[in-house]
Amino acid sequence: MPLRQLTEIEKQHLERLTAASIDATLIQPTSTGLKKSILDATIPLRNYLRDHGLHDYDGQGQGASEHGEQLDARLVELDRAKVSRVSLYRPRTKQGDPRIWFSGLPAFAEADDMLAVTTHDGGLAVINLTRTDVSRIVDQRIPGPLLELIDALSRDATSVAHELLEKLKGIAAGGLVRSVMQERADTAIGRTLEHALGIQINSRREPDYKGIELKSYRRAARASRENRKTLFARVANWQLSKFKSSREILDTFGYDRGEDFKLYCTISTQTANSQGLYFEIEDKAGLLNERSTRKEIGAFATWALKDLRAAMAEKHAETFWVGARVHEQAGHDYFEFRDVMHTQKPILSQFDLLLEQGEITMDHLIKRTSKGRVSEKGPLFKINAASLGLLFPPSKSYALR
Repeated sequence: MPLRQLTEIEKQHLERLTAASIDATLIQPTSTGLKKSILDATIPLRNYLRDHGLHDYDGQGQGASEHGEQLDARLVELDRAKVSRVSLYRPRTKQGDPRIWFSGLPAFAEADDMLAVTTHDGGLAVINLTRTDVSRIVDQRIPGPLLELIDALSRDATSVAHELLEKLKGIAAGGLVRSVMQERADTAIGRTLEHALGIQINSRREPDYKGIELKSYRRAARASRENRKTLFARVANWQLSKFKSSREILDTFGYDRGEDFKLYCTISTQTANSQGLYFEIEDKAGLLNERSTRKEIGAFATWALKDLRAAMAEKHAETFWVGARVHEQAGHDYFEFRDVMHTQKPILSQFDLLLEQGEITMDHLIKRTSKGRVSEKGPLFKINAASLGLLFPPSKSYALR
């Protein structure tokens, strides 16, 4: 069952937790659930538990007694924190739909209360957003278990950012850093920075450094000439699309370049590119279509806007945007890491608007080698550097030297 809409007061309380850098998910107990001591483990809750390394329902067998697991929890209020146990299981009935239960919950919440669930000390902590004035407790610094919890979670959340910032300052203090790539590619700065931080290169979607996404870019002499910044990679929804693969797109619109057959181009809502490709937004259907000016082709690749917003939220819950100047020495690039902009929680409602206005664009990076192998490094959704502040709340900037 989907969650009900938050009230304005509940929104304020959740926003106060967000402002303290507390990552939480929501549950809404029903009257039946409270009576039977059973709550559905919704998809957002399951994702939250899995992403924080606490529990993965996908690998759990059916049967509460045989395969059920438990976690420690606390039900936290202004003046008290009750010890609870969390049961996580998949019953043998009803196809084993994932379940969760917190002991002591009926005394802590009523039906349809909105509860914020967050990680704490290897377990979970629960805050009742409906019945607890979180804003007043934080703003007035009212002492008690809840304020202690929020302060502890906030310190934990910001400690990783401080740790990463100090590491970046150390790298910058060492002077120019030689590129780890021989060729001059857009990915060279990021690869070099990750190597300097000891991060293994991989293709995972998860953030790079303990929950923080790292994005690096070339610093231009003037801010107006800054490169676009990559937000995320996302292939089209092939089930919704006329074309069914990147290979088909390449075969239709690609061109010879040296020994390779390529399609390297930028797609925008504002104008068709040299291949005759452009974006069109279907507002009512919630779709982003890539179209060709060739009438016999029309729309050939489609993304659901909700999926793009979800990718944005997942990728950039917290991001360090690292600016670097490029210096050439003896035919090789060296990077001077200069500054960091620290952003958190993008304003997702702005994403569609920035797409419509051409501030967010997409790059195809598809090629077929002489051996016939097709690879797609994107599609990469990017934003103009000057528009970053329209997508993210006020950020913090730091000089690295």
